[in-house]
Amino acid sequence: MNRIVLLLVLLVSPLSARALDVFACEPEWGALVAEIAGDAAEITVATTAFQDPHHLQARPSLIAAARGADLLVCSGADLEVGWLPPLLRRSGNPGIQAGNSGYFLAADYVRKLEVPKVIDRSHGDIHPQGNPHVHLHPRNIERVAKALAERLAEIDTANASTYRDNLEEFLIRWDEAWMTWEAQAADLEGKRLVSYHLSFSYLADWLGLDIVATLEPKPGIPPSGAQLARLLKQLTPNPPAAIIRAPFENEKPAKWLSDRLGVPDTELPYTVNGTDAAIDLITLYSETIRMLQETG
Repeated sequence: MNRIVLLLVLLVSPLSARALDVFACEPEWGALVAEIAGDAAEITVATTAFQDPHHLQARPSLIAAARGADLLVCSGADLEVGWLPPLLRRSGNPGIQAGNSGYFLAADYVRKLEVPKVIDRSHGDIHPQGNPHVHLHPRNIERVAKALAERLAEIDTANASTYRDNLEEFLIRWDEAWMTWEAQAADLEGKRLVSYHLSFSYLADWLGLDIVATLEPKPGIPPSGAQLARLLKQLTPNPPAAIIRAPFENEKPAKWLSDRLGVPDTELPYTVNGTDAAIDLITLYSETIRMLQETG
């Protein structure tokens, strides 16, 4: 009789009897899940700060992680369109497919920039839903955090209060840091910069940075020698303060142009662990602002 009771208890044990398995596509979302879930989640992050999140191989280890995941957290807005759909199909995990509670896209909860009026591949690797690099505006992190906490609570009801309490504590720290960043970054407004790709549009929108050009002639199209020569001619009369790029973006064209313009080539962290100091979301923002201030 005792064995039967024990078996029934095991069969009806809630999901919270074990750690929630979360598959995060990018480091920023893995870091946000860690803030909200704490020890209640085991997190697999598919990419690093040194990998282009547009392009990834669906390795067997990632397929296995997705197969066992209770929740998938990705940027969305087609950032992962080249690799996530086949990974989801191969995972065979119905719970994390689009439309189910285990499928969570951060871009669904924010206002997106650079939504194209015309969808035409001749314009480059455009994203029909808008710029997907949404994590570099603190308001977006706040909105996504709230939605993510509710989704975690929906999936794991036994730990719902933990997720909501952790969210409240995180948002207190986030708001305090946000006020500090805005005070520190007041002198960055209007700073003229060249970016490799449209990776920093939300950062520029928040801080009032002026991205005067991108090295890519069109999104996703690597800069050619002719493109760099055009930029050199265009920018020489009024050089930018710096050329900025993410760790996974090609440094050679940026260095070529920076050397000839006499301005810094600055590799910003872009996401968590993009530099040794950017170990979580708060230090990611602090380090980014510090590095921008050092561009002169």
